[in-house]
Amino acid sequence: MKITPPATFALALTTFALLAGCSSNSTKAEGKTAETPKANADTTEISMTAPVSKPIDTALYDSLQLKLANGDTTGKWPVKNQPYPLAGAILPFKRIVVYYGNLHSKKMGALGEYAPKEMWSRLNNEIKNWEKADPSTPVQAGLHYIAAVASGTPGRDGKYVNRMANSQIDSVLAIAKMRPNTIVFLDLQVALSNIKAELPHIEKYLELPYVHLGIDPEFSMKDGSLPGKRIGTYDAADINYVSQYLADIVKKHNLPPKVFIVHRFTRKMVTNSSSIKLRPEVQIVMHMDGWGEPELKKGTYRHFIYSEPVEFTGFKLFYKNDIKKAPNKLMTPEELLKLTPKPIYIQYQ
Repeated sequence: MKITPPATFALALTTFALLAGCSSNSTKAEGKTAETPKANADTTEISMTAPVSKPIDTALYDSLQLKLANGDTTGKWPVKNQPYPLAGAILPFKRIVVYYGNLHSKKMGALGEYAPKEMWSRLNNEIKNWEKADPSTPVQAGLHYIAAVASGTPGRDGKYVNRMANSQIDSVLAIAKMRPNTIVFLDLQVALSNIKAELPHIEKYLELPYVHLGIDPEFSMKDGSLPGKRIGTYDAADINYVSQYLADIVKKHNLPPKVFIVHRFTRKMVTNSSSIKLRPEVQIVMHMDGWGEPELKKGTYRHFIYSEPVEFTGFKLFYKNDIKKAPNKLMTPEELLKLTPKPIYIQYQ
């Protein structure tokens, strides 16, 4: 099937042009102020300042994983032989619901499109929808910020990546604190750089207990292509490197497990997925990142998320691109909860 380039480039406040990330259509598949809801009594609360020490309830963990499997009879879900996470794990005890974007661009997602108060009003409405659809699963609010953006110009180092200044990341952390116990994801689009070179730029933030990570294979251009011209890729070896990097931070600073999001909407975006290693310090979410009408999105999820199980699953909803074709509507929480497995990380762009 023909692969079309991602959405157009949007000018940043710098001299670079920011690529409107993760706006690719699912047709590229082969074939983004209320109190945080209380967790169940057995669920450890997330600390914004210090790690927690209460071990997880393994029986509850197993039962929640079975619930997420949603009656799967193939043996794929729940994933076998996965380690129990360290104390303070978010998944599967809570469902993470986030807004995605970049403060420099209104075209890259709801986080950045709206002023903070309006953004929170909209995200809180989505959270309430999820609480209503699945009352048994508390919602963990989050902001997912693109901290390194694939660019339309080479920049001084020729890597076609625009790294956000610490002041911008600090602004996102401040916006997160407008809602108690919000977590933050920092997302990396490495372009012609590589994940090993880019992680150190945000390491001091990953040392915070409420900051987690996302990586985007779409903009990992290992073949030297310019970002936006074709779909990039990561191998299991790259993902294992990142998870070990995160695990080392968790162990060094005695932190709760990190949630690690990997975007995906084609098979080649993640190669050798069966070789991805699972660790108690890291919770990996394979995140369906394609856009399109509901049936197309469900097909992408089935082919590239369900069929290649790793640990947990996520699903992205695009406010604009998902409604371009009939039935011209966004998928609802009730519809997403019918998927196998049920996604435990939900992202709105």
